[in-house]
Amino acid sequence: MKNNYFLLHGSFSCPFSNWIPYLREKIIANIKIDGEEKLVYTPEFPTGVGNQNYERWAKILDVYVDSQLINENTIIFAHSIAPVFISKYLVDRKIKVKRLVFVCGFNNYLGINEDYDRVNKSMYFDNLLELKKYCSDITCIYSDNDPYVKFEAEVLFANTVTDKQIIIPGGGHLNSESGYSEFSELLKYIN
Repeated sequence: MKNNYFLLHGSFSCPFSNWIPYLREKIIANIKIDGEEKLVYTPEFPTGVGNQNYERWAKILDVYVDSQLINENTIIFAHSIAPVFISKYLVDRKIKVKRLVFVCGFNNYLGINEDYDRVNKSMYFDNLLELKKYCSDITCIYSDNDPYVKFEAEVLFANTVTDKQIIIPGGGHLNSESGYSEFSELLKYIN
């Protein structure tokens, strides 16, 4: 079975923001180069207070799991709250994947603002170490000056799941607001 890809957005975001469209386009272009069939999924999760929570996001991914589209050939790129969401999801559902690339991931962090804290809280969980049972190839990428999440929270998350870490100096939240509508560093992880 060929690799497939999931690109997961964060809170108050969508699949058409930040570096997700860029990465999707590059993966699709790579398909044409090597001739290998690769499927790229960019699910749109409900966002905002009253809409976003773990259960609602999990129901959307359950559709892909039921179709056997999330499996040991899946590479997942996740931004902001999505890394801890997908970590919790894989542990809860006991699903193994090929690779996880986490951008600005964090867990059990409150302090962004009331709305973000409210929607993010249901994503957090205490068994983050168990993620290693479901994926052995995990990379965390984060910056030293994220305006939303304290550096220490991102370091703690990354240290819990992997020793493969890349710190981008001055990268902010590694989103379009910080100049990351394109993110070439991620291209290293598509094969």
